[in-house]
Amino acid sequence: MKSVCVFCGSASGANPAYTTAARELGRELALRGLGLVYGGGRVGLMGELATASLAAGGKVLGVIPHALSAKEIALAECTELIVVNTMHERKALMADRSDAFVALPGGYGTCDELFEILTWAQLGIHRKPVGLLNVNGFFTPLLTWLDHITTEGLLKPKHRDLLLVADTVPELLDKLAAWRPSELVTKWVEPEER
Repeated sequence: MKSVCVFCGSASGANPAYTTAARELGRELALRGLGLVYGGGRVGLMGELATASLAAGGKVLGVIPHALSAKEIALAECTELIVVNTMHERKALMADRSDAFVALPGGYGTCDELFEILTWAQLGIHRKPVGLLNVNGFFTPLLTWLDHITTEGLLKPKHRDLLLVADTVPELLDKLAAWRPSELVTKWVEPEER
């Protein structure tokens, strides 16, 4: 694992713990020699994450669409900043340039990115670890929902297990580093028994 893609909010959120966690993750990635790949913005949790990583000597790749470069205010100080045309290009490039994925607190965009990358893992499009940092229980309702859809038979337990969860930055990065892919997914939907 050489680089970690982080999905997180372009807002800071109501709880200062989210900013603290973003800064800690940015620093820890740099201290472990792991490059950061992220959405390229200088505002909110994205900006805190990237600025902390750069301050600790880390390498930061920002990927931002033209349409968002003004709204999310692209972080020009990134080691490498790539401006793309669409959100689809952004997500594909971030996925291609990353060895693992982490979600921090965020809104619709963070959830979109997290679930797309989990779906790609479920379908066997990539074989990279995906985790989330459950800062102050932020993701607990989401995890409860994932357990519910698993119980309801809409998500297989092996696919539910694709999402690694931790409450602390070191624990999450250790889980990502230790993760090994299971067998290739060749058939992800089984025919229903009659």
